[in-house]
Amino acid sequence: MKSMAQLEYHYGLKVRIYPSDHQKQIIKVNSDASRFIYNEMVAIGKELWQLSRVRLPIDTVQDRIQQLKLRRNARQMSNHFQFLEDKRIDSLAKANAIQNYYKAWKAFRKVHGTGVPKFHRKSYAWRYQTNCQYLKQKTARLTNGTVFFEDCRHIVLPKLGRLRVKGSHQRLLDRQNEIRIGTVTITKDAADRFFVSLQLGSDTPFVSKLNRADRQIGIDLNTENFLTASDGQTIANPRCYRTIKGKLAKAQRILSRRQRRAKKEQRSLRESKNYQKQRLLVAKIHARVFDRRHDFLQRTSTTLIKNQDLVVAEELRSKNLLKNHALAMSIADVGWRSFLNMLAYKADLYGRQFITVSPENTTQTCHDCGFVMGSDGTEKLTLADRKWTCPQCHTHHIRDHNAALNILEKRIPETTKSPAQRLDSFLWQPGNVKGIGN
Repeated sequence: MKSMAQLEYHYGLKVRIYPSDHQKQIIKVNSDASRFIYNEMVAIGKELWQLSRVRLPIDTVQDRIQQLKLRRNARQMSNHFQFLEDKRIDSLAKANAIQNYYKAWKAFRKVHGTGVPKFHRKSYAWRYQTNCQYLKQKTARLTNGTVFFEDCRHIVLPKLGRLRVKGSHQRLLDRQNEIRIGTVTITKDAADRFFVSLQLGSDTPFVSKLNRADRQIGIDLNTENFLTASDGQTIANPRCYRTIKGKLAKAQRILSRRQRRAKKEQRSLRESKNYQKQRLLVAKIHARVFDRRHDFLQRTSTTLIKNQDLVVAEELRSKNLLKNHALAMSIADVGWRSFLNMLAYKADLYGRQFITVSPENTTQTCHDCGFVMGSDGTEKLTLADRKWTCPQCHTHHIRDHNAALNILEKRIPETTKSPAQRLDSFLWQPGNVKGIGN
């Protein structure tokens, strides 16, 4: 039987589950245990670093270092903290918590972007990980592991038992003999919704490769419309947050008043029923905004990838764009970074090509003659200039359509370069993070 790493194709599946009150309590116990073990690993790491700075050969210090090093595994930690011996706690949840700590250090050393591992605070969202094991099984399927689908409406998980499930897993059950389950993540969000995320592996593709469409397209992402394509088509901006912002603000004001009242009466917020009711209402509004945006991005990205052989887009850095406080809310609302990530993995999934190019002067350049606004004594276009006429060739342009055409034209020099060359050229170009379609 092949391991997950040996399988050629991998896929992620997220489905919603509906646990009973007893099962909810088990999920909470495992989530708390997983968070405690992770925090304990962080505390041990911090103390070992402090003790390593002691240069004197003190026996007490050396003994303490040995004790801490021995505690860094699930068995020894359970022996040290007796409440971790609870029969409801999944042993693989403990092991995954320790493994996630080491993964966090590995990511820090590789990327240096998120910082060193930090303590996980208690929140209304729960999360823990387990694994699907195939004990004494010759083949791995969706129906014979410790995590398995009983039928199209039920899934069985360790310690939790049988759960009702809802999601897009039916097509995978039709080919269950070819798919193996790896890591399983059980989560609860702030809106009290429970989910199971499954890591799947197979030697055969999860989706079939698409036939050539003989079409290519460049897209310009903006806040006026969500995107404008090089063929002239536009997709309207759904403005998921703006449409519900007033209702959310009203709910948040009520939540703030109930918080102040609970604190004035010296009541715990977790025990204040009125506060918890309103907190849940606010969380559901946030979840509704996220779901609408996520659904829109998924549908749009899938349509683009399925209908085009090549999709070219600007390489937008949301972290830098959000520094513009006048447009920060609008930029965060459209979800450009999530959209580009979806295009990238779906292009690989369906056998299409997706590339990003530098956004420098894509808006300021005339597509017909190549004249750049801001040169030869001309002024640069501002965000208010939605239409403009080239001062050299006198061609009238629609701002976003012209930018999309320029983005599509940039594909040729970019595809001939290596990935390292493309990254280097982007980083050293001035104006690559100035704003939307510079």
